[in-house]
Parts: sequence; structure tokens; C-alpha cells
Amino acid sequence: MTNFAFAETDGRLYTITINRPEVMNALHPPANAELAELFDEFENNADLWVCIITGAGERAFSAGNDLKYQAGGGDRSAMPSTGFAGLTSRWDLNKPVIAAVNGVAMGGGFEIALACDLLIASDNATFALPEPKVGLAALAGGVHRLPRQIGLKNAMGMMLTGRHVSAEEGKQLGFVNEVVPRADLMARAREWADMILACSPMSIRATKEAASKGLDEAGVRAAHERTYDAVRAMARSEDFVEGPLAFSEKRAPQWKGR
Repeated sequence: MTNFAFAETDGRLYTITINRPEVMNALHPPANAELAELFDEFENNADLWVCIITGAGERAFSAGNDLKYQAGGGDRSAMPSTGFAGLTSRWDLNKPVIAAVNGVAMGGGFEIALACDLLIASDNATFALPEPKVGLAALAGGVHRLPRQIGLKNAMGMMLTGRHVSAEEGKQLGFVNEVVPRADLMARAREWADMILACSPMSIRATKEAASKGLDEAGVRAAHERTYDAVRAMARSEDFVEGPLAFSEKRAPQWKGR
């Protein structure tokens, strides 16, 4: 790898950092390919239960697609099938991902954050889908995820204008979970991760799959009656027994993730 991104492991937590601060962490196909490899490791490693993704430097989470690279005719053959940052088209990832947005999240950068399960933003974070201003569209899932997260009118108000939204407004609209001072961002993201890690990973995966794939159905009944692989795996797991047993014995559960 050429270190367009890197990852760190701390117990069950996996932290991915986009590492192109000189271009505000904008991504070109080689960087997307590196991020896809890192997310492959997170998805396939049974010892990793929660991921945080953030950006290097003080200015940006990610400014999105590297337009200068695209305009210069750079090789685009390395673009992964799992989408922008190797995440936006990773439809079957049941492990939770937290976006720790440390500044600008524009275009594809915002789409990365929208593809995450939680979004913790620093108070200097800014969000936008400005693609129409440069003859493009937010087709890495943004045009579909944003309306589902904040409603069609609010989403159209952002997408048809390309306007910038502050972290506080993002929280009011509903796509930001929490806004914190820049200096506290990673510590607070870790606290959210620790709250998730205190739960059974089998239950977390079942919850994420049922909630996200249930949205594909037209109504609650159809979503409820649908079969979910992660729910079946949870019901067959050791954790399914350990949780009630630990509760009855008045002790902390020892999750195994299987």
C-alpha cells in the first residue's frame, strides 16, 4: 500500500483514517482501493466488531472525489466494486461503522458518512452534496441515503442547491448523532464504540441487518416477516445463551461473537 489510508486496531475496535490531508482527504481510485482493502479486513476479521472512520489533519474528513485527478485523466481502473471509500456499496456489512467527521465532508465525503451507522461531528464540520455545481450527481448512494435519513424535502433542499450545512444544523436535520468540540471528537467516537462493544456483537449485527434491510420493504409487516441471516445467526449463537445467563447470575456477560 501507499498509505492513502491506514488502520489501527485496539482490541475489538478498528479505526480507519483517510490519509490525504494535502488534498483535504479527497479520494481517487487508488485511495478508494486501499480503503476497500481495509474495510475487507474489518468485515472478514471475526475479532473486529466496531469500526470508526475519520480523516487525517485538521481541515477535512473528506472533500469527496478528487476532481483534479479526474480532470487530469488519471487512471480510474482501481475503483472498487464496494463503492466510494470501499464502503458506500458494501451492502451486506452487518458490523457497525461510526463516522468521526473532523471537518469538511463534501460530496463523496458526505456520502461516506451517510453510509455509516452513526455520525459524530466536530463543531467545525461542514456537509454538502455539491455535485450538481460541477456537472455531477451524488451517485455513491447520497441521493438515496439522505432522503431516507432526513426526509425528502429536507434532502432536496440540500441536494438541489448544493448548500453547505453546519454540524449543528446536521444534528437538527437528523443525520448527525452528536456534535462535540474538535479536540474531543475521537474520544467521544470511542465512547460510542465502547457502548456498542458492551452489547453482544451477534445482537448488534442482527439489529443492523434487520433495521437496514427492513427499509427495503414497503411496510412494517413485510419488514417484520422477512428472514434475516444475522437474526438466525444470533439465535444459534453462544451469546444468545450467555446474555440471559449473565443477567440471571448478576454478572457482566462474556461475549464471544459466535
